[in-house]
Amino acid sequence: MNGRPYRGMSAEERLAERRERLICAAYILYSDPGFPETTIERLCATARISNRAFYECFSGRTELMQALHERCVQEAVSAVAKAVEEAPDTLLGRVEAGITEYINFVTEDRRRARIMHLEVRRAGDCLTTSRQQAVRAFARIVAAGALGPPDTVGVNRHLLTLGMIGAVHELLIEWVLAEDPPPVSDLVGTAVHIFHRSFAT
Repeated sequence: MNGRPYRGMSAEERLAERRERLICAAYILYSDPGFPETTIERLCATARISNRAFYECFSGRTELMQALHERCVQEAVSAVAKAVEEAPDTLLGRVEAGITEYINFVTEDRRRARIMHLEVRRAGDCLTTSRQQAVRAFARIVAAGALGPPDTVGVNRHLLTLGMIGAVHELLIEWVLAEDPPPVSDLVGTAVHIFHRSFAT
């Protein structure tokens, strides 16, 4: 790839623009029909780029999924951290704010929920590290904003935090896959109940 401007864009700008188009295409196709069913050819057709241009941006479908997943996680982490920071300075206030923001953020677009909680797992073990990094990011928010003093909880708080994050994950999987999804308010209420009862003991 040369560095000469083309249609007013440098080589770096063209690459960034193509990456963005592919990420947008993946957001559509990885949610429906899903990651395993989406071919590179279909991604390229949706993004309106050539197969050759695809490989200038990503090594394959999995790397594209990783980029998409990481973006979704970063946006969710930022939204939740802001909500927790602005919440009433009580355990329940922080818990309610963080959980409500996360679940609302994820469910406001079913594609986002499906990518973050279902399709990233269908992408295979190669994205295990990416998923673990996402869990650790949310665990840090919970540890910083939702826990009381060290002696408040009589069990391993890190493991308890992971368990609570797993509970929210399963609630969202149910919402994504159910033929008749439960109301989002029920997801929030259930998650708040689980978190509060666990950390307020």
